[in-house]
Amino acid sequence: MLDKLWRKNFMNAWRAACDHPGKARLLVPAGVFALSAIVFGGPCKGISPIVVQITGILKAVPDISMYPSPEWLLFESINGLVILGGGAVDGQGAIMWAMNDCEKNQNCARLPASIILNKVTNASVRRITSIDPMGFHFFVSLSKNVRMFRLHIKAPATSPNTDGIHISTSDWVRVARSRIETGDDCIGILQGSTRIAINRVTCGPGHGISIGSLGNRPNERDVSGIQVKNCTLRGTENGLRIKTWPFKPNVIPIQASGFLFQDVILDNVKNPIVIDQQYCGGGKGCKMQPSRVRLSNIYFNNIVGTSTTPQAISVKCSTAVPCQNVHFININLKSAQGVPTTAACTSARLNLQGIQIPLTKCY
Repeated sequence: MLDKLWRKNFMNAWRAACDHPGKARLLVPAGVFALSAIVFGGPCKGISPIVVQITGILKAVPDISMYPSPEWLLFESINGLVILGGGAVDGQGAIMWAMNDCEKNQNCARLPASIILNKVTNASVRRITSIDPMGFHFFVSLSKNVRMFRLHIKAPATSPNTDGIHISTSDWVRVARSRIETGDDCIGILQGSTRIAINRVTCGPGHGISIGSLGNRPNERDVSGIQVKNCTLRGTENGLRIKTWPFKPNVIPIQASGFLFQDVILDNVKNPIVIDQQYCGGGKGCKMQPSRVRLSNIYFNNIVGTSTTPQAISVKCSTAVPCQNVHFININLKSAQGVPTTAACTSARLNLQGIQIPLTKCY
């Protein structure tokens, strides 16, 4: 009952702020507020940007029937938005995680993400803490010119499908100076993403920073202009990973190009550098036809650290469309156990410069 009252109050406050003709700010005061699914919808009428200041704690109502779609706090169709804090959003996901079967079921229903930016332009999200989401922490979709910085994202390493920041079909998204500890990809960059810049992000635990998976659904769009710089990944399942699905007859092939991974520390990472064009999502029954996603112009520059497994580099490109112009420049990945590290590579055109530990030869 209290949830319905608070939800109504939040909706009324948002509508008043969004319709105000001048500058407007929605303040979430100190305190704890339980909310189910809510849409902060635009377009707004006032002077851009509209500001949402979270100083208190928002807690999700842990009842899946209260979420008709996989969103909790949805910001949609807004030009000019600032979300800032000091406060926190708590998805109370531990109660819901047992319902997640995505590791076994490729057609699983996604659990609600905590904060979603959909069809948002000119936005800034800063100084927000996200705790234990039901699904993703943040999801940026169909958006442009989004800056996200000084975020603290945290969930247990065992929490399923709790991507830190999930980016899809968006342009010019920048993530910086943030700490991400979660159970899936710290940052996942999906189809249709262009001009994405990741800088000074600390990741771990988690599954690393991933581009993909790509080539899984109809009507996907190309991916280009991805930069990951000055990041540190500690104790993660994967480090820097690109993943595409085997060919599917109903999926139009896309191109993924112009990726730069530079000045990255991979500390005690299980799979430090991975290009996997045979990705199957943990599901069974994949028909392993060669991927048709074209990968090209990929740079790994000054990547250093330690691997917890002997194989520090795995490059499995498509035999149908081999990877083009993959550059390894000053790679130094040693074993955390003090044994020599190895690299495996198939179907890629490599360019090697500078230090190469381990040495990658492609066949």
